[in-house]
Amino acid sequence: MHKLIAVFLLVAQSSLFAVDYTKKAEVRRFIEQMHSRYHYKKEYLYNLFKNVRKIPYIPQKKSQKKVKKSSKPKGKWDIYAQMHLEHNQTNLGAEFMFKHYNTLQKAYKKYGVPPEYITAIIGIESYFGKNRGTYYVFDSLTHLAFDKGKKRRKFYRYQLKEFLKMCYKEQIEPRAVKGSHSGAIGLAQFMPSNYKHYAVDFDNDGKIRLNKAEDAIGSIANYFKENGWKKDEPVGVRVSYKGNRFYGLKTGFSYKYHRRDLKGIKPRVHFPYNKQVMLIKLQKAKYDELWYGAKNFYVITRYNHSDYYAMAVHKLATKIKKRYLAKYQTVPKEDKKVYLANQDIDLKDIVKFYLHSPKRKNKVRFP
Repeated sequence: MHKLIAVFLLVAQSSLFAVDYTKKAEVRRFIEQMHSRYHYKKEYLYNLFKNVRKIPYIPQKKSQKKVKKSSKPKGKWDIYAQMHLEHNQTNLGAEFMFKHYNTLQKAYKKYGVPPEYITAIIGIESYFGKNRGTYYVFDSLTHLAFDKGKKRRKFYRYQLKEFLKMCYKEQIEPRAVKGSHSGAIGLAQFMPSNYKHYAVDFDNDGKIRLNKAEDAIGSIANYFKENGWKKDEPVGVRVSYKGNRFYGLKTGFSYKYHRRDLKGIKPRVHFPYNKQVMLIKLQKAKYDELWYGAKNFYVITRYNHSDYYAMAVHKLATKIKKRYLAKYQTVPKEDKKVYLANQDIDLKDIVKFYLHSPKRKNKVRFP
């Protein structure tokens, strides 16, 4: 009797919380393509698509933290920065750099990407691994790929295909993988299509696991390198101009200028970069903050096609580096350039910061 009740409850639960997508002709065609092109077993795929979670969201515990509301006027950049740069990101980033120092050094030597930029990406994308996603990726991608009225269905079918290929290659159960609503996975929040191009087995264990810090670090560095990152070149620098609002020239990563043609616009600090630059405008409440963006700034926008995103990465990387030096007191001997790569951080400023720090226990030591 108890067994019959259990079976009944299981069937009822399946009908309430799962959807049979094999009833859709386009799903059946998708299964046929996966079978004929990539040799997937039809039976396995039919079982997957017969039991798609109706709600792929994974309920989370409500946070008790109260967000302080400010009455001060805010511009677009102020709002964006508050979302991405003001949640203990700097301290956590410094701790992450310290914990994964050897792996970050290895990535810098192989790909030329400084540790603070890799760390900043992980901070913004997954809060240093604390927020890797609240959705079941297979179910979420299936809804996005095959539900009527969903935008970019073709794009998500491609992501679903790449996701299943990834799971097969890495021998991962598709229904167990968690990520974002759109299918981004791991500390680096890679889309499935990025996996085949950029993901690397950086700890040499024969598997690529983007939920592991080592593989995430190597994969981000490889992504940057493959998209044109130039070792030891700057990312950007803040510039001065007349007035509080900047008009007249087009801004954004799509427009490039020779510095000699930008009359009345000058870097606030020394900027040894003679190639073309972009003008990046950050709209604040009372003025526009203007920056030169170098080629490496553009590379960051390949990760997320947004000026604000790339600037958030740059500013967070800068803050993480300063905090790392302040907290751990000593610049590692292997390569000072790794930790002093940004043009807007001067060695004298770091020494000055140390000397005026009330928590300073030891003298500053630079090897």
